[in-house]
Amino acid sequence: MSQQGEVSTRKRRKRRVWYLFDVGNSAYAAVVILAIYAAYFKGHVVGGPEGSRLWGISVGIAMLVVAVISPVLGVIADYTGRKKRFLFYFTALSVGSTMLLFFVQQGDILIGMLFFILAEIGYRGGQVFYNSLLPEIADQDEIGRVSGNGWAIGLLGGIVCLFLVLILVTLIEGTWIVRFSLVITAVYFAVFAAPLFLYFEEDGQDQRLKPDESIIQVARERLSRTFKSVRHHREYIKYIIAFLIYNDGILMAINFAAIFGSVMFGLDQQQIILFMILIQFTSVIGAYISGWAADHLSGKRSLVIFLLLMLASVVGLFLNESVVGFYALGGAAGLALSAVQAVSRAMVSTLSPPGRSAEFYGFFAVAGRTSSFVGPTIYGIVAAEAAFYFAAQGERAAFLWFRHLSEGASFAEQLGQRVAMLPVAVFLIVGLVLLLQVNERRARAEYQALQGE
Repeated sequence: MSQQGEVSTRKRRKRRVWYLFDVGNSAYAAVVILAIYAAYFKGHVVGGPEGSRLWGISVGIAMLVVAVISPVLGVIADYTGRKKRFLFYFTALSVGSTMLLFFVQQGDILIGMLFFILAEIGYRGGQVFYNSLLPEIADQDEIGRVSGNGWAIGLLGGIVCLFLVLILVTLIEGTWIVRFSLVITAVYFAVFAAPLFLYFEEDGQDQRLKPDESIIQVARERLSRTFKSVRHHREYIKYIIAFLIYNDGILMAINFAAIFGSVMFGLDQQQIILFMILIQFTSVIGAYISGWAADHLSGKRSLVIFLLLMLASVVGLFLNESVVGFYALGGAAGLALSAVQAVSRAMVSTLSPPGRSAEFYGFFAVAGRTSSFVGPTIYGIVAAEAAFYFAAQGERAAFLWFRHLSEGASFAEQLGQRVAMLPVAVFLIVGLVLLLQVNERRARAEYQALQGE
């Protein structure tokens, strides 16, 4: 076999275990964040409107911690040849903390928040190192395809785990099996992550720090250089600002989907799992369609279309009063949100100067994490405060033409969830309006002008 053939075979082997990691990674997101723990924490551990507030705060704290440490983690990933080792540490933190969620029962609010925050930090912090391995398994011209394949395979892996949990929750009654499903998810994550740690051989070489240097100092200096560099690219900066705003709207919808369903329509655990399976399926379709749209339309046009679909889904959920409508609109939202996320990542490449995409992707990742704690926190606070306000009004409580949905929670809490959907729409609208100001042609012209100087 030629040397080139050996390199290609080695990359394919590394690619397979990289894909497998995303299967476990996605199972955590599907079960813990979306289908099981969000509704369990809100409805059983805490209960009432306060559950929404504390869930939003928990998500916000985890994302804020990751936002603060991400720049340092990024430098560690770039500067050392130990990406896999640090990925192992964060994965172990996420898996271990997810297992500990089994011990969280009614009234265990503090440890329920603490274990979830630690699991989230491990999950999201590990993604910094996981994503940094992508250049080692794909050439520049195939990074988009390999990344998309990993995304789709991961979503399918999440669906398999959801089906497994659904069978158990359907056959066995009680909160014990709900809590045990979190242990199953942690084991599932660990099993599919293990091949990467056993068989993936890193290409990077460890760079030694100078005697008077610290990794935090290096991180600060590199981040400062990146900020100074990107600030001269106006179209890219305009896009990043738009992304930060509409992405927060999407995060709000994702993190509270299960809670919205249980409060509005009284969905039980099986129904919520089925809803999340539907979203996962439509997300796979959305990821595929987004690739076709980005190839045949501009990235901006594709993004505008999918953001409009997401906005229409959110408005529909705000107005909807039926379970069937909730499932249908949720499926549309799942398609839209995966397409938005995929095209958003592709847009960075479109707006990056030739040969500097890695630098601009790094800034994109740091910026995204820096704002991501805002939206979920706002949703949780608004939902709780609105519910308390309507509860204080008693029988006089009213909001537009809405009536109490008999299968769901109290009328005040249902109205609180409807009010909390309004900030989601506002974030999406403002982000969309700012996105319309981005000019892809002008960005390319700017880069050509800079090259000519």
